[in-house]
Amino acid sequence: MEKSRIDLPIGITLDRFIKSNQSQYPNAAGELSQLLRDIALASKVVNREINKAGLVDIMGYVGVTNSGGDHQQKLDLLANTRFTRALSKGGEACGIASEETEQFIDLKNDGKYIVTIDPLDGSNNIDVNVSIGTIFSIYKKQTPASEPLQASDFLQKGRTQIAAGYILYGASTMLVFSTGNGVNGFTYETTLGEYVLSHPSMVFNNANTYFSMNEGLSFDLLDKGVTSYINECKEKRMSGRYIGSLAADFHRNLLKGGIFIYPRTNQYPNGKLRLLFEANALAFIAEQAGGLASANEIAILDIQPTSIHQTVPFYTGPKEMVDSLLAHINL
Repeated sequence: MEKSRIDLPIGITLDRFIKSNQSQYPNAAGELSQLLRDIALASKVVNREINKAGLVDIMGYVGVTNSGGDHQQKLDLLANTRFTRALSKGGEACGIASEETEQFIDLKNDGKYIVTIDPLDGSNNIDVNVSIGTIFSIYKKQTPASEPLQASDFLQKGRTQIAAGYILYGASTMLVFSTGNGVNGFTYETTLGEYVLSHPSMVFNNANTYFSMNEGLSFDLLDKGVTSYINECKEKRMSGRYIGSLAADFHRNLLKGGIFIYPRTNQYPNGKLRLLFEANALAFIAEQAGGLASANEIAILDIQPTSIHQTVPFYTGPKEMVDSLLAHINL
């Protein structure tokens, strides 16, 4: 049954918004609301640190790579620490899985929820002052409260998500999230230190304005239908826009109308984007906003994860555009 939607005015603070909607989750007893507040608080700290980039020694590589083969930046580790610390102190999450760590973290408390997170998406753009983001998902712990946290608690299909969202650090800082009842966007008002509702009831723009893909991959594609679809986009005089920060590319397409494409390649035959840390969260947002997210023959949210750092091809945007891409791929 669809939850009743509570319409609230633009400019309402995040805290008041959460309290006003808390009645939709009578069994949560406030824990989910507090968890969202903890994530928002950590994002304010990360936003402050990002705004210091270039002024203090927090930019550049740390000399190691994460499990996905990406070079870790100093800010990757800083953001991971900030979110882990906030979620640990909040006490509502009993476990965290982060793109920046090999194994999940058992917080050894009685929390009902687990969080999967990409603390700083697009961090390769830090040094050139381009938008970056945080992507997160929230699930309920599946094993009994009396039992230790298990990997199976994290290996849930995306459709079991309780909430998901992203924070975009750019010209302004925005928190966009859904608890399964539509998508709402909040802009950080720095003088107040508060997120305020700026984009209520967000839905995909169906203008078919943009396609977003790293066309440098064109000669390395395993699915040649992607090439024919991109050529069709060009014939329609659509514009190519690719930032290289997933949250930023997704956000632009949500507002302006476009499809994001990260296909299978010879180097990454199973795709490159992480199912648990990136794809599931944005797929949840996409469907709540009237769009679609797919990995070739299956919807992202229907994939059964087999490992915490599993990767997938990822196509998301307005339903019509994603369906058209899949038709090309499956010819």
